[in-house]
Formats: sequence, C-alpha cells, structure tokens
Amino acid sequence: MDHLGYRKKLGTLGPSTNTIVQPDFDDLRPVGVTNHYSRIAIPNNPVNDNESFLKLVENINKATLEAVDVLRSCEMDYMVMGMSAATFWNGREGASKYLTMMKERAQVGVSCGSFATEAALNVYKAKRIAFLSPYFEVANKEVRRFYEDCGFTVVRDVCLQRPSPVQIAHSTDEMCRQAIRQLDGDDVDAIVQVGTNLSMIRLAAAAELFLGKPVIAINTATYWHALRACGIQDKKAGYGSLLEHH
Repeated sequence: MDHLGYRKKLGTLGPSTNTIVQPDFDDLRPVGVTNHYSRIAIPNNPVNDNESFLKLVENINKATLEAVDVLRSCEMDYMVMGMSAATFWNGREGASKYLTMMKERAQVGVSCGSFATEAALNVYKAKRIAFLSPYFEVANKEVRRFYEDCGFTVVRDVCLQRPSPVQIAHSTDEMCRQAIRQLDGDDVDAIVQVGTNLSMIRLAAAAELFLGKPVIAINTATYWHALRACGIQDKKAGYGSLLEHH
C-alpha cells in the first residue's frame, strides 16, 4: 500500500503547456489520494485560426500514448485525463472509441472531460445547456456535436479563441464572467466550461450562487468523476455543488 496514496493513486495526464490542471486537481484531492502528473510534450505554437487549432490537437494526439506509458510505471490505480478537446472529437461514438483506446493503453479505468461533464449534467437532469471554451470554432463544433449526441440541446456556445496553448491559462476571470453572461438565460438549464487549461473551478462555483443553476467546470467534473468511479464519496466545499453535494 502506498504510504501517501493509501486510498488511490491517480495518474493524471495533461499537455506540457497546461499550467492549470495540475494545481486544480491537487486542490480537489482528498486525504489518502495522490495525483501523479505526466506531461504530454507539445510545442507552444501560436493558435490563430481553425487550421492552427487542428494542428494543436494533432500534436497532442501524437504524444498522448507515450505520456500514458510513463504513468503506468508508477502503478497507478486509475487515470484522470487533464486534457479535453480530443475527448470530444467525432461525436459520442468517436469519443467512446478514444476512451476505450486510453483504457487499453493505461490498463486501468479512465475518466475524461467529455463523459465526465455528461455525467455531471445528468446528475442535474439538465436538458438545455450552453458552454464556453478557450478554443476556436472548429473545436466548439465538435463539443456541440458530442453533447447533442448525448441528447442535450446546445442553446449557445462561446469560444474565447486564445492565441496559444500557454495563453489559455492567462485568461482572466473577467473574460470568463463575460462569457457566462453571454451564455446564461431562462432557456438554459446549465452552463459548462471546457478546456482544462482555463482556470474556472472557483469562478464556476461562485457563478452557481448568483445564477441559481449548475455551472460545471471541466476540471471539477473530471476529478469528481474519477473519485466516484473509484468509490471515493468525499464531499468538498468551495468548488461548486457537484463536489459538495453529489
């Protein structure tokens, strides 16, 4: 039994340019659970249109399996994917195939952002949703397709079109607040934030208090999903109703 991770050792995976997901997951970690991070090596190339965003996704996909292999050497109990765009690609069927590939490579169970946020939305019985991302339209289209395949109606979406992978983490609370204001309305049951390098686990929790509806940050949902999949039911305050009540 691991001296610190005596309940679970979680392998966590994210692009090398991502500076948000590792501290986010550590903030959400219960006692007796440890996070072991493997970086998917990618360049911090400029992203200024759909084509360059697709190149970013391609770079991530090329290096992901090697990062999974590195994680396996610590004998993790479960893997948490701290990268999201690729997990939404090609509709729910394509995303399911991708998740199966990750499970086979990791040789343990896996939680990823697409299916974790679907599970979170189902907890709230949400039907009509809106979402924001740091992506470009080509990726928002894939996110929209995934959620519609899951049976949700996507009422609105916002893409912040951040200019590089690292710059996603430089997004301000004000940018995210403005996006939430654009997305909210009486026709929306819940708001979802995707893009794991976008810092929103605290802002989403605060927004829930004022909007009176679920605001689901992808890092919170993914880590919550992993804990529950591992049979860990700990509740944690300060990061939204999902982790506090479900």
